[in-house]
Amino acid sequence: MMTLCLRYTKNEADAMEVLNTGFYKVYKNISRYDAGKAGLYTWIRTIIINSCLDFIRSKQGQQQVREELDQAAVVHLPPDVFIKMSAADILQLVRQLPPATQAVFNLYVMEGYNHKEIGQLMGISDGTSKWHLGEARKMLQQLIKKQESGS
Repeated sequence: MMTLCLRYTKNEADAMEVLNTGFYKVYKNISRYDAGKAGLYTWIRTIIINSCLDFIRSKQGQQQVREELDQAAVVHLPPDVFIKMSAADILQLVRQLPPATQAVFNLYVMEGYNHKEIGQLMGISDGTSKWHLGEARKMLQQLIKKQESGS
């Protein structure tokens, strides 16, 4: 679960804070767990992801996140660009994204949520979620090119 938190935060201290908060919520709400609805791992993972999103909102301030979410553009990043990079390299690049863009990228690419689900989780429109994914791809592409050129 720590790796999950690292994908949504800028450093290990923040990731540990989110993880601790998430597990506190698990402990506090364990009586609400329903094995008929989801497996325990899935239930805990959902709580941890929501804790990550809460952390992003609290650190950024809702207004700044809203301003970031209201912009629009679409850019494509070829999927094979990540093949020659290690997981640690990719994580370092993803951590450089703005918080809301990073969250959408993680939810879509790593967690498998669709744009409608991401919109509901983050309180944004489907289109804004799509914009953030495009923006993440664009920024990652720029970061990769910069890294390859040795700058």
